[in-house]
Amino acid sequence: MSTVLVVDDSETVRVQLQRAFEEAGYEVLEAENGRLGLEEMRRSKDKIDIVLCDVNMPEMDGLEMVRQVHLEDDLKDIPILMLTTEASKASKEVGKGAGVVAWITKPFKSPKVIGAVERVLKKRKKG
Repeated sequence: MSTVLVVDDSETVRVQLQRAFEEAGYEVLEAENGRLGLEEMRRSKDKIDIVLCDVNMPEMDGLEMVRQVHLEDDLKDIPILMLTTEASKASKEVGKGAGVVAWITKPFKSPKVIGAVERVLKKRKKG
């Protein structure tokens, strides 16, 4: 069973994704901002297979979290997908430069998000 960490300040989004991923056979961890997401990644690094992260959040935004993750050797290989209302080309470029592997714009359909996660995990296993 793969584990997904969902980092989003919206409880509604976290609940929606948790239900969808659990129905698809995933384990789900949650954090409500980038600082807590980074802490959860440090605590559960051997368990987390992939991260879904919002951009605009209090305390630490998603792009700063990605930058911090990629400074830590034992976290930098965990793939991070952004799931956000932020659709500007500039933000996407910053994300790509920081190590984001995919960008999904809200509003979203859960099957699309699950499909994106499965493609990234499959690609990662192939190596």
